[in-house]
Amino acid sequence: MHMTRKTSSWRQFLQEADDPLGQFCNENTKISKGGKLSENIDNLLPEIALKTSSAGFLATSIGKDHDIVYALAQCRGDVSTQDCSNCIHDATKQIRQRCPNQADARIWYDYCFLRYSNKSFIGEVDTSFGIFYFNVENVTDPEGFNKELGALMDRIRAQAVEPKEEGLGKGKTVLSPFMTLYALVQCTRDLSEISCAQCLAIAVNNFPNFCSNRKGCRVLYSSCYVRYELYPFFFPLDSNKTGPSKTGKVSVYP
Repeated sequence: MHMTRKTSSWRQFLQEADDPLGQFCNENTKISKGGKLSENIDNLLPEIALKTSSAGFLATSIGKDHDIVYALAQCRGDVSTQDCSNCIHDATKQIRQRCPNQADARIWYDYCFLRYSNKSFIGEVDTSFGIFYFNVENVTDPEGFNKELGALMDRIRAQAVEPKEEGLGKGKTVLSPFMTLYALVQCTRDLSEISCAQCLAIAVNNFPNFCSNRKGCRVLYSSCYVRYELYPFFFPLDSNKTGPSKTGKVSVYP
């Protein structure tokens, strides 16, 4: 397992809100720029940009035999259609710039996720590569906080696996008159209920490894997304709340 870590100020993080949270370019899937696989990727991306925002999700493919490309795009379930569209357009442009010669590429934004590969991955849980963002500040009452966090995560994970929710769960818990805990989980919609529950369990079980007693944490996998904060981050937003002072990042490779 290989990890990279960096820490940045929250002000800088806000200024980079339009930049990806991270990307994964599989170096074991090198392709030639003028080849058929590369051409199919280029032909597929405009379709993804055009079609994803209407439903907030798209799973598709193009080509045949050794040149087939599978793709999945999904927006966070609480964002508007316009925000979804903007995010997916950015993703389709950036993914080829950042992973120009790979058949397997993934890119994460705050509002959306995009992935394509020459191997079929639809319906399969993938936690082989993960990105973890965490608040560098610790909570003052770890025992009480972790109890409330666990209860909230259990509640929204149960919500996410209900068919009508399409993999999305979100909620909040008032910890004190001055502090509220917000959390959101989401699976990609190609997963079954059992697979969604499995991915979310893996993400939450990694909290002690990367986000132990932290005021905020984000787990980004190819199949699910988990986040909690002591400030509002999902829509509709609670007003008059502020974000953390600093955030850190860890990327975990298989």
